[in-house]
Amino acid sequence: MNDWIRLARPDDVPRVKEVTEAAYHHYIERIGVVPAPMEADHAANVAAGRVFVAGDPVVGVLVLVAEPDHLFLDSISVHPDVKGTGLGGRLLHFVDDHARALGLPEVRLYTNAMMWENQKIYPRYGYELVERRVRGPYDRLHYRKVLAPPAGAGPDRD
Repeated sequence: MNDWIRLARPDDVPRVKEVTEAAYHHYIERIGVVPAPMEADHAANVAAGRVFVAGDPVVGVLVLVAEPDHLFLDSISVHPDVKGTGLGGRLLHFVDDHARALGLPEVRLYTNAMMWENQKIYPRYGYELVERRVRGPYDRLHYRKVLAPPAGAGPDRD
């Protein structure tokens, strides 16, 4: 199903913004600030090749940043209209596959400590809590997932 997920194009920017806002808007009251993904420069992220989208029309959004030693999952957004369909899980599996394709051994992300739903979701997908950091108004839980090499990969044996 990963073929359903593709790199975003410039004409996707309005829908990327719409899906991101729909996915995060309900957290504003709970956390007391606008979630960072809502304030992102979506056009710049798309232009930089960091945004992947799912669906037609777009209903899922990933913002991924390749670092030298890991893939950073900057944000994941699922439109509320398709919540509970398994799209979030498919997006997370895509993140793993993308990291492996880039030769990166792990994925890192953070989530606001007040987004308690995520504290249940990420460990189910193999993420481990690394630390909690408070920076300004953001209280974030940092997670990482060390990726197993693809089946059949590993040192050559003679």
